[in-house]
Amino acid sequence: MAAAPSSLASSHLSPIAAVSTPAVPHQLRIGCSRRRAGRIVAMAGSGKFFVGGNWKCNGTKDSISKLVSELNAATLETDVDVVVAPPFIYIDQVKNSLTGRIEVSAQNVWIGKGGAYTGEISAEQLVDIGCQWVILRHSERRHIIGENDEFIGKKAAYALSQNVKVIACIGELLEEREAGKTFDVCFRQMKAFADSISNWADVVIAYEPVWAIGTGKVATPEQAQEVHAAVRNWLKTNISPDVASSTRIIYGGSVNAANCAELAKKEDIDGFLVGGASLKGPDFATIINSVTAKKVAA
Repeated sequence: MAAAPSSLASSHLSPIAAVSTPAVPHQLRIGCSRRRAGRIVAMAGSGKFFVGGNWKCNGTKDSISKLVSELNAATLETDVDVVVAPPFIYIDQVKNSLTGRIEVSAQNVWIGKGGAYTGEISAEQLVDIGCQWVILRHSERRHIIGENDEFIGKKAAYALSQNVKVIACIGELLEEREAGKTFDVCFRQMKAFADSISNWADVVIAYEPVWAIGTGKVATPEQAQEVHAAVRNWLKTNISPDVASSTRIIYGGSVNAANCAELAKKEDIDGFLVGGASLKGPDFATIINSVTAKKVAA
C-alpha cells in the first residue's frame, strides 16, 4: 500500500484554541472534489447522506421505549440512511418496536466467530437478531478499553465477512491536534482498516476528533471539512478514486440540533455520528433532516 502523501502527512492544522475561528489556512483545504454541473446536492462523495445515533451506555426499558416512540412519530427526510446503536441488551427491544425506516447497529463486536469469549458478542449473533451495522474503533474503545489499530482492523474485516456493515471511527486527541499531527493520526488509523478490508462498499468512515466528543466543543465546519477532504484524498491515493467517491465520511463530536445544518453544508461531510443528541428524539430528527442544508442550486 502506498504511503500517505507527504504534503498531507506533514500539514499543520490550526490548534484547538481556534475552534471558534472560521478562517482556515488555504493550504489545508485539500482533497476537495469540485461539484459536477447539474448536481443538486453539494457532496463530494456519491453516497447517500448518513446519520447514526450512538446511544452508548445509556437507557432503560422505559426511556428507550419513549425514545423509540419519538422516532417513530418523527417526519424524516427520505434521502437519508438512518441507524441507531442501542446498548446490546436493548437491541431486541428496539428491533421489535422501531420503524423499519431506521436500521439498528451494535456498538461493538468480537474479532471472530463466537466461542469461549466471556462477555463478547459475535457477528453471527448480530445477524441472527437482525442487526445490520456495528460501530468500531470509537475513541472510548481505543482510549479507555485499550483496543489497538490492528485488533480493530481485524474486527472490521470479520464483521464485513458476515455481512455486518461497519461504521469505522477515526480521530485525534487534543494534544495530537495541537502538535499538528491530526492528518498523521487519521491516516494511520485509516491504514489499519485498509490493511484488513478489501471491500469498502459496506463501510462508513466517522471522523470524530476526541477533543470534541461529549465536551460541548465542536470543530468548526471548516476544520471538519479540511479533515474530511484529506481523508477522501487518502482513500483516492491509497485505495481507489471509486472508493473515495462512494465511501461516506461522516462527522461526530458534539453534533446537535443547533450546529448540524452549518456542518452539513460542507461538501465532504456526508452525515453525522451523534452521541448525546441522539437520545432526544426531536433533536435527532432535526439532525437527520439537516440533509436539506446540502440542497443548493446547481
